[in-house]
Amino acid sequence: MAALLASASKKALPPQAARTLASAVADKQPLQAVYPVAAGALTARLRLRTGETFTGGSFGADAPAAVVGETVFTTSLVGYPESMTDPSYRGQLLVFTQPLIGNYGVPRRTRDAYGLLKHFESERIQCRGIVVGDYAAKYSHWNAVESLGAWCAREGVPAITGVDTRALVHILRGQGSTLGALGSPAAADAAVAWDDPNARNLVAQASTPAVRVFNEAGDVNVALVDCGAKNNIIRALCEQGARVTLVPWDHDLMGGLAQYDGIFISNGPGAPTMCGATIAQLRRAFAVYRRPIFGICMGNQLMGLAAGLNAYKLRFGNRGHNQPAVDLTTRKCVITSQNHGYALDDATMPAGWARYYVNANDGSNEGIRHLEKPFRSVQFHPEAKGGPLDTAYLFAEFVDSVRAAKAAGTAAVGLEGEESGAAAASASA
Repeated sequence: MAALLASASKKALPPQAARTLASAVADKQPLQAVYPVAAGALTARLRLRTGETFTGGSFGADAPAAVVGETVFTTSLVGYPESMTDPSYRGQLLVFTQPLIGNYGVPRRTRDAYGLLKHFESERIQCRGIVVGDYAAKYSHWNAVESLGAWCAREGVPAITGVDTRALVHILRGQGSTLGALGSPAAADAAVAWDDPNARNLVAQASTPAVRVFNEAGDVNVALVDCGAKNNIIRALCEQGARVTLVPWDHDLMGGLAQYDGIFISNGPGAPTMCGATIAQLRRAFAVYRRPIFGICMGNQLMGLAAGLNAYKLRFGNRGHNQPAVDLTTRKCVITSQNHGYALDDATMPAGWARYYVNANDGSNEGIRHLEKPFRSVQFHPEAKGGPLDTAYLFAEFVDSVRAAKAAGTAAVGLEGEESGAAAASASA
């Protein structure tokens, strides 16, 4: 760190940086924070659309133009390689509240028995840029092969260090997740197109373009609707003995519904309302399918929308590894990993549905379940790479229920379901 940045305690801030959070609040002007950079080191700047700027050291890609994304924060203490490759962070500038980032480097790209990367949640960095308080230029870990800065530079991702992330998070908590531009000071200060990623269908960008199969020898066939699925969701299902058929977000489930012993809807980025095709497929499946359906994160929101609920945008979202969720069927509280900016409005539940989990901090929805059919979902991440593992049992429960339905001879589609499904297909044609 000393090679990159001069210590703020040893070097006075330059005159143009003599703004503090207190003075900015006092005269109601946007905060302009500058961290002194060592002579010859690259400088980066984060500019929020609302006018606040944070200037510090650059340790990622030195791109000619600033990248624009939704500025969000995570309270995770560990797991930055997993977070950065999580497709749910697509289109976002990721702020780490944990002060020291990069100290254990970046692991090697080892693959497991299913062909999945062991230490990353996808094949590439998904967030548009990262913001940290203190980047550790020197890393140490037995499995590390490169520094965080080298990884970001290689993948074209800008990164800034020396940011007072406490002040930044206060701003984001107060005004909500905000569009930001990250790059060199000149690039960040230039005119930028404030392109809101949530106005695009990010799920379509993150989803697989074609059907893929994992663990072909599995005894039950689970359709995993890929809205931006993390590798560990696929792995967790495979480890339970399931054959996983990964399908695109807008795949025609109804066309082959009978071949699936269960349906699983993954996490994903952006606004759930962009996924109209998936919502329509699920709505039709709810009417005819008789085997288990389970959703995670985006999957919870899509199932809720298909059931008749509405979704709304949270002010700053829930992102981190320490979110408490209460199971309303047992009153048990679990600590969960989360990463979402939207939630279901569960004030009034549709007929036949009930709340499943609730967030113990803000009271937001953490899951729904059907009162008669084997359909349920959770907003948090039971697969939780980086931890915690409190709810990993949900994968076992789901696959066990799929296996039990198959053993009992439960038809995927009932006779009355086939008739209503055919009628619905005819009506929509």
